[in-house]
Parts: sequence; structure tokens; C-alpha cells
Amino acid sequence: MYRFLSVVFASCLFCACGATQSKGVVSLDSLTFDKVLSKFKVSIVKFDVAYPYGDKHEEFVKLGSGYQSVDDLLVAEVPIKDYGDKDNEDLAIRYGLTKNDFPVVKLFVTGQPEPYTYNDEDFSREKLQTFVVKHCKSILYIGLPGTLEKFDGLAAAFAKENVVDKRKEILLRAEKLWDETEGKQKQKSAEVYVKTMRKALEKGDEFFHSETVRINSILKGSMTKEKKADLVVRLNILESFKVQHDEL
Repeated sequence: MYRFLSVVFASCLFCACGATQSKGVVSLDSLTFDKVLSKFKVSIVKFDVAYPYGDKHEEFVKLGSGYQSVDDLLVAEVPIKDYGDKDNEDLAIRYGLTKNDFPVVKLFVTGQPEPYTYNDEDFSREKLQTFVVKHCKSILYIGLPGTLEKFDGLAAAFAKENVVDKRKEILLRAEKLWDETEGKQKQKSAEVYVKTMRKALEKGDEFFHSETVRINSILKGSMTKEKKADLVVRLNILESFKVQHDEL
């Protein structure tokens, strides 16, 4: 019920603010900002000019559309004017932002005193998703496209484990879960998790990095949309291992 009311609350404010027509993205102002963010465990917010446009804005809108069904996650934007009444300028001042900085994306996570700032030069939906997952996985599960929650848990356990025999036990659990997985797409993802574990056992943890580099290199070439989608899923699943391993 709490989650339902949170979503309804934000939706109502979205209609009231009315500063954006971006599907899946709630528009906030100085009066609603703190109140709305307090209702969600995780909030990703884009601070931008009053009427944003361009590739970066479109990628952020795609992020909002993709996350609109995720409970306890808010995707929002704050339009800031440097003219007239200078709407929301106080929020820009609070976070030390100027017009030359826009767009700036910050991730607010419950329990963290300060928001995380997105600094990647590649302002794409995929990179933004990775940014969200990396910083909120301890408080809220948000999978990248093609990832599976139970397998992500196994991937994390596998990456943290240093004893080969125990890694093999985790692999056996993953293989069993693969057998129990239903649905063509989920089975394909499950297979990638299992094969990644097998390769890591064979080649060591360097495989996580080398395979990421290899797939990114392939993605630079020409290919069908279907092939590209498959490769992106592989990268996303690798991230389930890589992020956890990088924290060690």
C-alpha cells in the first residue's frame, strides 16, 4: 500500500507541476522536491534548462520510460530558469550547479548523506542504468535489461568467493536454476550467467574484463538490432559480476 500511495503521490504532483511532457519522468520544483524524494528509496534526478531537448534529454526520457513500473524508484527532472522569476534557482545553488553544467544527473539513495553524481561522458540510457544499479543495489534491486534477480544474487556470491570449490557449488546452483527457468528470453539470460561462471572458473577473474572489452569492440561494428540487443544483455549480465568484483 505504501508503494502504491508513493507512486500515486508522485503522479499527482507530476500533473500539478506540468512543466514536462516527458513520459515516465516527474517534473519537480522547489516546493515539491524534498517532499517527493522523501517518498522513494531511490531517486534519479536530472537538473536541466526549463525546456530541455537533444540527445541527452531523449536518453533520460528513455530511462524514465523503462523504470516507470519499478516501485520505490523515482525518475524526475528539475527545470531551472536563469531568467524571469528564475524558477528553481535555489535548487541549482544548493547543489552548486550553473547553466554551463546542464544537464546534471544526481542519484539520491536513502541512507546516503549526499547524492551521487553521474560523471560518465557517455550520456546513454544504458550507462545511466548501470549508474543506478551500481549505487542502489544494497537497498533496492533494479536489474539491467536482460538480467534476472536470482541469478544476479548468484553472480554476486560467485564474484566475491575466492575458493574454487565453493565457486563450483555456486555454479551448480546456477545450473539447477537455469533448468527451472521458464520463458525463452529468461532461459537465454540464464544460459549467459552459467557460461560466464564456467569461463571464469576456466580463465580466472580476468575473463570479466576481457569479455567486456571484446563485446564492446564488436558493438562498434555493423549488426542487426537483434544481435546488438543480445550483446547488450551479455554486457549487462557481465556487469552483475563486474560491479561486485570491483568492490573487493
